[in-house]
Amino acid sequence: MKTILIVDDEPDILWTLSNVLKEKGYFPITAQNGKEGLKKLEEEQPDLAVLDIRLPDMNGIELLKQMKKKEQDLSIIMFTAYGEINSAVEAIKLGAFDYLNKPVANEELLLVIERAFKSKNLNEEVKFLRQCLHEKIETKNILGKSQVMKNVFSQIDQVSPTDLTVILQGESGTGKEVVAHLIHQKSLRKNRPFIIVDCSTIPESLVESELFGYEKGAFTGADRRKLGYFELANEGTIFLDEIGNLPSSTQAKMLRVLEERTIQHLGGKKVIKINVRIIVATNFPLEEAVRKGCFREDLYHRLNQFTVFLPPLHKRKEDIIPLAQYFLKEANTELHKQINCFSPEVLKLLGQYSWSGNIREMKNVIKRAVLLADETIFPRHLPERFQVLSSASEEFISRDKGIIISESLNLKQAIEQLEKKVIKKVLQEVSGNKLKAAKVLGIDRKSLYNKMKKFGFKM
Repeated sequence: MKTILIVDDEPDILWTLSNVLKEKGYFPITAQNGKEGLKKLEEEQPDLAVLDIRLPDMNGIELLKQMKKKEQDLSIIMFTAYGEINSAVEAIKLGAFDYLNKPVANEELLLVIERAFKSKNLNEEVKFLRQCLHEKIETKNILGKSQVMKNVFSQIDQVSPTDLTVILQGESGTGKEVVAHLIHQKSLRKNRPFIIVDCSTIPESLVESELFGYEKGAFTGADRRKLGYFELANEGTIFLDEIGNLPSSTQAKMLRVLEERTIQHLGGKKVIKINVRIIVATNFPLEEAVRKGCFREDLYHRLNQFTVFLPPLHKRKEDIIPLAQYFLKEANTELHKQINCFSPEVLKLLGQYSWSGNIREMKNVIKRAVLLADETIFPRHLPERFQVLSSASEEFISRDKGIIISESLNLKQAIEQLEKKVIKKVLQEVSGNKLKAAKVLGIDRKSLYNKMKKFGFKM
């Protein structure tokens, strides 16, 4: 339901227009002076405003300026008295959608309001389509074109037109936010809001007020009414990243949102209906969190209508070089440079590296290299962890040092000898710092400890 703010000092006009708007399905809010109008603008966040040019406490033009300063995209219609054409022209120059001379015919006002909303929707659609034209090309490039990613895109195409709740599961940096945005773009809600919420960054004490909103006076510092992320996403899509970090108390309220499609402001009594498509993301299996007692089982089953698994980069090696080329072009544009290519040695290192940080790590590595390079990216332009692996690999290939070749040596034994040699080399380079060595090797610390124990290293 569209909300319309009417600011006029004549009670009869407010009463009449309110009834006319209600009959047409609008939700009217009224104010009798400029100060009250500004307050209502802040509290209610209307979709459109109708202002009288003459108000008891300020000129309507001044009120228009202040409203536009607070809400630049707000559509405003001005009421002017006969003969105030100069003021009407000034209002149009300042951003008013249109003006009407008093007395205003109800049919004429409704027609102008309808045109204002159509104009706003058209502008939003043009803006959105321009954005999509750019993002349609960017999205597939930034995710990859391997067969495994083609399967992911196929799942996206299937689920996007529906209103099913989607769980995106994958390691950090695999592109979950990009996929969530792509699902929204391909959905029937594509012209409506797409709101991103990182559940891992909101302090526990603020989670509920941020998600569901609050009323003035709900807590110390709540000096005004504030809409939550769910209301801001109404009729669109809300993306809850790292859903597993939600506190248990919020999980219970989230379950009610999913079941009843309603929310309640903190400190408020009114039940607010919402129509929102929900997409969530997690970097670990939620069923595992359920088993550990960290996540509500009923909420998990309510969310689990469709799951998309995003594979880590090391499991789709064929995407590594194309992604590196894409990020090279992107970094050239962003940093205003003209780096031509990667050296063969760098291409080999990029293909061999484990990419524990996935796409996000690659993007940062390539940007850093572009910044440091002149024309071509060489191994010296890559971070230290690549230098260590490069030197270990070169030494092994050139001298076979430490490798015992015999007729009885099978492939598994050869790989283990090489693995032992690389771990030893990395530990030497980082002065025995096991946490740093694990990061360089692209494995977790526990895996490094197990391998060190297996190969007889001193712990």
